[in-house]
Amino acid sequence: MTIIATTDFSEIAQNAVQYAANLAKAANMNLVLFHAFNPPIHASNAQLSAETFQKLFDINSERLKELAKELKKEHHIETQSEITYSFVEEHLVTCIEKYNAGLLVFGMAEKSLEQELMGNTTTSAIRNINIPIISVPLETKFTPLNRVLFACDTPDEIPSHATSLIKSLIAAQNTEIEVFSVDTTVEKIKKDNPKTKEDDEKEINYYYKNIQSKEVIDEIKKEIKDFNADLLIMMPKKYGFWDSMVHRSKTRVMASGLSIPLLSIPASY
Repeated sequence: MTIIATTDFSEIAQNAVQYAANLAKAANMNLVLFHAFNPPIHASNAQLSAETFQKLFDINSERLKELAKELKKEHHIETQSEITYSFVEEHLVTCIEKYNAGLLVFGMAEKSLEQELMGNTTTSAIRNINIPIISVPLETKFTPLNRVLFACDTPDEIPSHATSLIKSLIAAQNTEIEVFSVDTTVEKIKKDNPKTKEDDEKEINYYYKNIQSKEVIDEIKKEIKDFNADLLIMMPKKYGFWDSMVHRSKTRVMASGLSIPLLSIPASY
């Protein structure tokens, strides 16, 4: 599998790139760095010649290539770089298709998950891109994915396509996954009912937990700490709690306290 990490060379983006590089090394994957070139605001306001604009583009292109080389040397992984003139959906889709990428990684600024997933320039494209996305908070450093929290609508078993992705990402055996749901009813609760599956020498232990609460975001935050999770997984879909969180503007509240990466897996992936 190939990972694409987007970067604008900001501190947030570069931290996400480092996370992606470490993940690529741990999971034996390739890494592609993607940069959408936009000239500085002061340069945009000036009447730049085509030659000057191209020079700025080339400078950023070389910077991206050098970063790819550094990561290859540091992490012993295969790297590539791709740069475009603007962050439009076609370019990212083309890059995904070109490298047959299976995962997209980008930085998540504090208090901006709602913007990152629903509103800004980057995700006006991402909403329509049907591959999993990992959003990495600024202070987060890579750790092996030994404990994964899967937040979902109902405490059902993780879909097979999500399980396959998780197995490709984990580098250690005996990974624990807690399937966590917050509901107003308790009929579906599965407590202390661990399931264990084995595949290709990678064992995953599943634990199901359902609680009754109206404070969905707070409960997820609390469970992240209680479970000591390395990764939070969600599968956006219509009419589920993810959808309700977005429409009630609760996602921003969760992002403000999110200290671990968020993996968003399309339901139809």
